[in-house]
Amino acid sequence: MTTPAERSRWIRNFRPAPEAGMRLVCFPHAGGSASYYFPMATALSPEFDVYAVQYPGRQDRHSEPFVESIAELADQVVAELQPVLDAPVALFGHSMGAVLAFEVAHRLEARGGRRPAVVFASGSRAPSRYGDEQDHKNDTDLIQVMRDLGGTDPRVLNNPDMLATFLPAFRNDYRALQAYRQAPTVAIGAPIVVLTATDDPKTSLTDARAWHEHTAGGGDVHTFTGGHFFLEKQPQRVIEVVTEALRATG
Repeated sequence: MTTPAERSRWIRNFRPAPEAGMRLVCFPHAGGSASYYFPMATALSPEFDVYAVQYPGRQDRHSEPFVESIAELADQVVAELQPVLDAPVALFGHSMGAVLAFEVAHRLEARGGRRPAVVFASGSRAPSRYGDEQDHKNDTDLIQVMRDLGGTDPRVLNNPDMLATFLPAFRNDYRALQAYRQAPTVAIGAPIVVLTATDDPKTSLTDARAWHEHTAGGGDVHTFTGGHFFLEKQPQRVIEVVTEALRATG
């Protein structure tokens, strides 16, 4: 039988778990790709069936044009997710992926009445806390942002040929985030579980907690150390938080 992942260029299912009662759809960070969630898929399978979204313009979709706004990307993802929605679904997003997961959840609830079981917002300010970064950054500045955030292999940043492969996606996504705006009154019904690092240079604890202004479903806040990419520093604890929250939805 063909799986939803096999029918779409947008969806990856690295560790299929067809008997699982819950599907978790994961959204990568700015410049990221679906393969970032391979370790999470491995850790959660077979209890949960993990899918990762592959944005255009990277890895096996490198020849496709980028999507230049969060709103347009959310619209396209919602259309591609339809085959996955025949079972209970939760959403997980890190950094840019968190606001994208929120926008997807909002569209699913508003247009189709499909409420995700839970939305995980990781490494990100709340949607209404974006919009304050208006400065245009050239490529040199963007490379420094990548260094400051971590999460990119230093060998990539120091190799012009490799950097030329990775930088365009980050440039596109960074500018999409700079242009992103959302009103404080826009909310979803699904609970939001927040994961944030106390030493994240891009997200204060106050801005992370503000996620709960965007839901009627409540949710917890879990703090970590390890900077913006704490998922790589404390993977086991992240998996424990996700597992506990997903089990609680059953």
